[in-house]
Amino acid sequence: MPENKPENDNVVLIGKKPTIGYVLAVLTQLSQGAKEVVIRARGKQIARAVTVLELLKRKYRPDIKTKSITTSTEDVPKEDGKVTKVSAIEIIVEA
Repeated sequence: MPENKPENDNVVLIGKKPTIGYVLAVLTQLSQGAKEVVIRARGKQIARAVTVLELLKRKYRPDIKTKSITTSTEDVPKEDGKVTKVSAIEIIVEA
């Protein structure tokens, strides 16, 4: 079992796809009965994670509440064997 596997299925990992896809992923989780959804992003995608949260709150589900926002720094190994530090964010929303 991989170490980085999310503890639950209600995690949306933000990447380089269009923002609306992540908004729809969160909305899908909530419509399927999830009480909380975790939005995670690293590096340059942190801004996209915040945009997803704001779109959810302002346009799609005004009843969504932000339960917590946690920032951290993660060590990411590079191809040359060195380690780079990357900022990360975890936003927990609840309906």
